[in-house]
Amino acid sequence: MDVIPAIDLLEGRCVRLYQGDYSQSQTFNEDPVAVAKQWVDQGATRLHLVDLDGAKTGALVNRQAIAEIVRTVSVPVQLGGGLRDYAAVADLLSLGVDRAILGTVAVEKPQLVWQLCEEFPGQIIVGIDARDGKVATRGWLETSEVLATDLAQQMAQHGAAAIIYTDIYRDGTMQGPNMPALREIADAVDIPIIASGGVSSITDLLSLLALESVGVTGVIIGRALYTGDISLKEALQAIGPERLQDIPPDFGSSAFA
Repeated sequence: MDVIPAIDLLEGRCVRLYQGDYSQSQTFNEDPVAVAKQWVDQGATRLHLVDLDGAKTGALVNRQAIAEIVRTVSVPVQLGGGLRDYAAVADLLSLGVDRAILGTVAVEKPQLVWQLCEEFPGQIIVGIDARDGKVATRGWLETSEVLATDLAQQMAQHGAAAIIYTDIYRDGTMQGPNMPALREIADAVDIPIIASGGVSSITDLLSLLALESVGVTGVIIGRALYTGDISLKEALQAIGPERLQDIPPDFGSSAFA
């Protein structure tokens, strides 16, 4: 199972939101490139970026920071937020981003997502962010009537490389992942599921391992890494010990603790 550190970008800063609420943001670092380097130095094999400004406005806003992160780190980078048309996705992938994450357009323009999956095979992830089982869109500011499981099945059938599932009520709360919802999504499709939202401890990570057999292949961790409740080294050791061979034994916890 992959452990993927999250870097949320808001006005060029690395922040975390509480339950997707833009009015409840906490800045952890003014330099997201430095943050990206730190996670890679500590053993991350992939980074998860979110352009929060883009998610709200519908256009890629933090392009410069994203491009600099991609140039600086040696691991694949995936990004979501504001990718609402073909040109935006093509532009993002041209920067060297490994995978584009599409959320709002999966609900509002599903045929565009199908086209992108066909033209960029293996590079399109669908982000499904849900409240009470229904898909939220436009930076979580709106909630649709589309069921998360229905959307997952539709996107899997049309070539999505993976699904990132976020329970909005758990995101930023550090109350643990929504295990029943993750299992329901994983049972509904035959493509990888990446869990997101609520992970606050090594115990949470170990609980997710029980879902690996049904297709939960990765977990995105945000706030808990920045507060020091989880160190990336400990997380990798818990569910991916083979990745620790090049990390000094005394590397320690997050510098943001």
